Amino acid sequence: MEIISKNLDENVAFLKQELKIGQNFDVVYRVIQIGSKRGAICFLDGFCKDEIMQKMLQYLMDLQPEKEADTAYELIKKSVPYVEVDLKDKWDDIFYFILSGVFAVFVEGYDRCILIDSRTYPARSVSEPEKDKAMRGSKDGFVETVVFNTALIRRRIRDRDLCMEIQSVGRTSRTDVVLCYMGGRVKQQFLQKIKNRLQQIDTDALTVNQQSLAEKLLPGKWMNPFPKFRYTERPDTAAAQVLEGNIIILVDNSPQAMIIPVSVWDLMEEADDYYFPPITGTYLRWSRIIITIANYFITPLFLLMIQNPEWIPKGFEFIMLKETANIPVIIQFLILELAIDGLRLAAVNTPNMLSTPLSVTAALVLGEFSVNSGWFSSEVMLYMAFVAIANYTQPNYELGYAIKFMRVITLVLTSIFNLWGFIAGVVITILSLVFNKTISGESYLKPLIPFNRKKLSNQMIRHKK
Repeated sequence: MEIISKNLDENVAFLKQELKIGQNFDVVYRVIQIGSKRGAICFLDGFCKDEIMQKMLQYLMDLQPEKEADTAYELIKKSVPYVEVDLKDKWDDIFYFILSGVFAVFVEGYDRCILIDSRTYPARSVSEPEKDKAMRGSKDGFVETVVFNTALIRRRIRDRDLCMEIQSVGRTSRTDVVLCYMGGRVKQQFLQKIKNRLQQIDTDALTVNQQSLAEKLLPGKWMNPFPKFRYTERPDTAAAQVLEGNIIILVDNSPQAMIIPVSVWDLMEEADDYYFPPITGTYLRWSRIIITIANYFITPLFLLMIQNPEWIPKGFEFIMLKETANIPVIIQFLILELAIDGLRLAAVNTPNMLSTPLSVTAALVLGEFSVNSGWFSSEVMLYMAFVAIANYTQPNYELGYAIKFMRVITLVLTSIFNLWGFIAGVVITILSLVFNKTISGESYLKPLIPFNRKKLSNQMIRHKK
């Protein structure tokens, strides 16, 4: 049965069969009288606004026979005092809307179902996100309800050129995915490419929301660790990217916006770069870039100097190991790389009331005791402490791990092949950046490669807006 019938009993029987009414406790069904005609309503408990639904039912049940309409269209036009009302005759569409929280009304003799969109989803407040905090600027953030997220962007861009296109992805989940862009600023060829890829996605469900979508948009390209997507929970950042001609992808049930396309320079930007005066914003941006570069080089360079003490410049002999530990330096670095991630995972899963005492215990055990016991050298602990802190100056989580993987590869190669291993590690990192492409097919290092002086200046220096 693909299209609904004019016979109410047939429609109700098919509805009960497909939605398992009686077995699913949250599927509410009721037969009502609409004028002189029989009717039936169906909705999901917890998704409909009770006040609106009660008023609609009262209006429909009080409808006088002389005011009845011959068709569903005439009924909603004359007798349904609500804005968001639609008509559908295909059962697939009707089931989709009912399971999305829409209030469905079936009437005897009508060949279309009346859908009243009075849904409301459970949602938290639009508070400032934990990850994308800024010292200045707005303190609101995206939530798990996609309609609220589009409203936060609309609030900042009141222009007719702003487009919000929605489509569902996944045969079972049918997750709402919204493309947000400025029609006159986005590259039309790239926009059409993304639309085609979304339409061609063949999957049962977006199990982990945006990550599932990202893997479907870029299938098979997983060897290069440098990320091709940027995520943000800040509506002001998303709105700024839309105004620059980029595309924002919003996925229902996810509090993050996906920004495409992005280069490596875009991944290093932060909201505070723009909320402070140009000179301060430029300083913050350069500080972040320098610390990121130092985060990659500091431990491989230290290992290279330890293996070749005659290369240490005069006056820098203090970087040498004062005491020799029982474990080789390269093994110390690899253990501490793993330990830092272990501490990060522990911090995520530790209850708030225990975080302080456990942090103190971890600092004592992994700090003083590990050095005194002969496991680690104090110099190695110092440099790895810098690496751990420097990771948090990087706003992009995925880029931080990409740098970590490149650093570990360089460490291992330096340990095995000395200087040539260090050079090989640096070359691998550079090639990973050079040969990486954005999702639009452009250079990952643009505007450095290909070189564009004006755009590169805008990336490196915070100009007045």
